[in-house]
Amino acid sequence: MHQINRSDPVLADLPAWVPDAALHYLAHTEAGLPIRELARKSGCHASTVLRQIRRFETRRDDPLIDAALRKLGARVGHTHSSAARAQQKDTTPMQAALKDQAPDTPTLNRDARRILRRLCETGAVLAVAVDMEKAVVVRDGVSGSSTRTAVVDRKVAEAMALQDWISAERAGRITRYRITPAGRAALEDMMDVEERIAPGLSEAPADFADQHRVWGERTVQDTDTGQPRKLRYNLAESPLTALARRRDKDGSPFLSDDLVTAGERLREDFELAQMGPRVAQNWDRFLTGGGRGGFAMDSGVGNGPEQARGRVAHALKDLGPGLSDVVLRCCCYLEGLESTEKRLGWSARSGKIVLRIALMRLKQHYDETTGPGGGLIG
Repeated sequence: MHQINRSDPVLADLPAWVPDAALHYLAHTEAGLPIRELARKSGCHASTVLRQIRRFETRRDDPLIDAALRKLGARVGHTHSSAARAQQKDTTPMQAALKDQAPDTPTLNRDARRILRRLCETGAVLAVAVDMEKAVVVRDGVSGSSTRTAVVDRKVAEAMALQDWISAERAGRITRYRITPAGRAALEDMMDVEERIAPGLSEAPADFADQHRVWGERTVQDTDTGQPRKLRYNLAESPLTALARRRDKDGSPFLSDDLVTAGERLREDFELAQMGPRVAQNWDRFLTGGGRGGFAMDSGVGNGPEQARGRVAHALKDLGPGLSDVVLRCCCYLEGLESTEKRLGWSARSGKIVLRIALMRLKQHYDETTGPGGGLIG
């Protein structure tokens, strides 16, 4: 497979995640390099480069792709100017500002894992509003309302669109995006890499495998034996989503949308808490079957993950034994109700009642600490 020469001075300042086809487009439109020269440098036919350039030109109708190409194009133009060449050994304020407009590869992979995983869920879309710095993942609730399940920087969403991991479903003042087959394949690759880096760690991000079957596995530490064990669950449907579709005898949803929102809010903080450096955080400390030592925060490296860990710890401590068990297992570990009942020694079909009580208490906790609805997740 032919690849463009990324060491070319015109393209050297661009992030490593930018696709080769986008590099061809930027080199031609921003730096003015001829198509035949690009083809010769990358070792492919000129018609191939021409098709790539035309494809990206038509994709600029997508607001995220257009914004990503404008920001990357500014970096190419800045590098290509003679003034920048004379100062390429220095980091000027302009260069620093241009670099800040696009995420680096570790940031993109970290946030993309979280967002793509959310987009695998049934009915989930990424919503991007005009002139907003954040994009949100929302999922339609049973009663028709939408539940916000994740927030991500707009520049990360732009990179995901440029990579063809998400595609626009409907353009307008608010554009909605869904995950693509390429996005599912990329998520599987990211999870495989994460599993190789940190196999068997209970604090590691959730491992999602077999994306084509929409199933995933997570390695957690058994609180009885201390040995790692596998939990398998459906990626497209969390336990809360399945339970929210059930009806009470009067026909009302078993879980209201505000209870589902509270559970999703805890899950999002739990996932954000795993994004920082390895701090040997053991959430099993909050489980009935685990040790009841004191909770110690991490060293404080990375305020975002640290604050998320604090919010999760505060919520679990407020719920107390029993209630914290069920929300941690079902909302955060995505463990099924039947499995949770067996692990905790509860009678069959009692877990859903305890979970609903726990979510009521969790909603009360959030209402008391941040007010109804709370702030933006993430």
